[in-house]
Amino acid sequence: MAVIDADPYIPGGGGRQWYTNQNNFFRSVRNFVIDVRKVPPGNTGTGIHWQVAQGTSLMNIVFYMSSEKGTAHQGIWMENGSGGFMGDLVFNGGKFGIWAGNQQFTVRNVTINNAQTAFYGLWNWGWTFQGININNCAVGFDLSTGGRTGATQTVGSETIVDAVVCDTPIFIRSSAPSTGELAGSLVIHNARLSNVAVAVATADGTEVLSGGTKTIRSWAQGNIYAGSNPSGSFYQGDLSAPSLPPSTLDSNGAVVSRTHPQYVDHSVDDFVSVKDYGAVGDGQTDDTEAIERIWRRRGSKIIFFDAGIYIVTKTVTIPAGARIVGEAWSVLAGRGHHFQDHKHPHVVIRVGEEHSTGIVEITDMIFSTVGPSPGAIVVEWNVRGPSDNLSGPGMWDSHIVLGGRAGSNLESDNCAAGSDDFTCSAAFLAMHLTWSSTAYLEGTWIWLADHDLDRAGEAQITLFSARGLLSESAGPVWLVGTGETEHHSLYQYNFFHAENHYVGHVQTETAYYQPTPPVPLPYGIDPAYHDPTYPDGASGWGLRFASSKHIHVFGAGIYSFFRSYSQECLKTHSCQNEIVDVDSKSEVYIYSLNTVGTTYQLSVDQKPIVMFGANVNGFADTVTFWGPS
Repeated sequence: MAVIDADPYIPGGGGRQWYTNQNNFFRSVRNFVIDVRKVPPGNTGTGIHWQVAQGTSLMNIVFYMSSEKGTAHQGIWMENGSGGFMGDLVFNGGKFGIWAGNQQFTVRNVTINNAQTAFYGLWNWGWTFQGININNCAVGFDLSTGGRTGATQTVGSETIVDAVVCDTPIFIRSSAPSTGELAGSLVIHNARLSNVAVAVATADGTEVLSGGTKTIRSWAQGNIYAGSNPSGSFYQGDLSAPSLPPSTLDSNGAVVSRTHPQYVDHSVDDFVSVKDYGAVGDGQTDDTEAIERIWRRRGSKIIFFDAGIYIVTKTVTIPAGARIVGEAWSVLAGRGHHFQDHKHPHVVIRVGEEHSTGIVEITDMIFSTVGPSPGAIVVEWNVRGPSDNLSGPGMWDSHIVLGGRAGSNLESDNCAAGSDDFTCSAAFLAMHLTWSSTAYLEGTWIWLADHDLDRAGEAQITLFSARGLLSESAGPVWLVGTGETEHHSLYQYNFFHAENHYVGHVQTETAYYQPTPPVPLPYGIDPAYHDPTYPDGASGWGLRFASSKHIHVFGAGIYSFFRSYSQECLKTHSCQNEIVDVDSKSEVYIYSLNTVGTTYQLSVDQKPIVMFGANVNGFADTVTFWGPS
């Protein structure tokens, strides 16, 4: 089927595959040149079959395909899944650079040359493209649109940020028109066109937005809302939303983009293994002292964590200046009494001392706990980049995974679905970005497990983690494909007095057990951590913004699939009443908000404003743009 196949179809299996596509986690393909030009042009030669879910990535790959007329070659074929991140890819030739259907994805820094169609979209709920270069293709984006029910799902939402399109007759083409009502949401932000005849068109030849050689600053097609007005309207035209914060942009005016560090210019002698300093990584031994020892003695070395589970029993601080590389997701896990009191929480991994300045690079790691650990703040991020490199502190393809894995003491044998046992607690707070910190986070999954990872059957489990990601950072902060923050009790994302954030794409899921018990149970409210309040019988917020400024969200999938483990609520959009809240003190701009199972898609000051009814867009409901006024 493909040179690399992430989810093979079983021969004679009637369409069955090796993996459940929504659970096909922890896959990464990088550093390949894939050339299918020896496949006859008329045959389907595919580089990668990529049907994957969260915690996955493609990076630093070059594809070569036939450029002959009638070619059937394609770089990536993806027909299903729930991703995911891909970036730093180049496609040359082919019928399609990327042919895709997947719930949500983030795509960064991709170049497509001489393809018939750069990107073909069969279906989605919401994708975000950042830094897209299309050269000499017949069509840039060819989108199947118009499906307004789950059964007829097509492309629901496409968000394109910082595109450069050259010598391509049509930038974006939709199969069905949006004439006066939502039939596929589209956002274009900062697209530079050169010799592009038509910017946006429909398959019947209708020109929606003219092309030429010009820059599209901000343009949208879909339902637009403002402030506390519950009545939106269909809109097709330029948006007057403000520019992104200058601190989030590079010298060319595009959103800062950083490639996953791989240290190709360094020799083996520039690395040191934690095992050289006595760390064991067997999931049992206390490696705290060995890990602390390596910070003191590393010099300028890059720290390599060999594959394994490294247990720490007190706070470990990663100092400014450190560079850390895991091996297919090495695990650092907090365990023991130090992390068991939710009234006196402690940090497991501290990235930089408070108010520290410097570069930190973390790649291919997992941060976790061994339960019970209701008092664990899994990652506290303090470090700030130097004034000339504010994006210097970064983390790539690294995740916070709580429970569900072997050795976590939080699996189905002791935390079966429906359990209300507080010992099935994995964390007090998954990640905290403090006020003075800056951070570039790419492809980060912050997951409280809802099912077993390592046991046959992947049985459902009930675990508790009070909070997902809390950002108090004044910025700049870049959350690039960090959209998968799921199943925490009080909230998935809480932006409190935060400033200067670029967010895209962000994705959340509400805890399946809620509202039984309702928030704030079982943890309660802690004012020291700026927890919101809740109406009786509520579920946790997906996104919450309080007194926050200059926050721009480009693509959001905010989902609530269950109500007390039942999915009957999906039929009536009643799994959750409210899911996104922006207070009236905040200056937040949300593009391409896609919700599932929720009656009110957006609230202001915890008062429901935007109801789903006018925004049905397939399985998900879409608000193309919301701003404070």
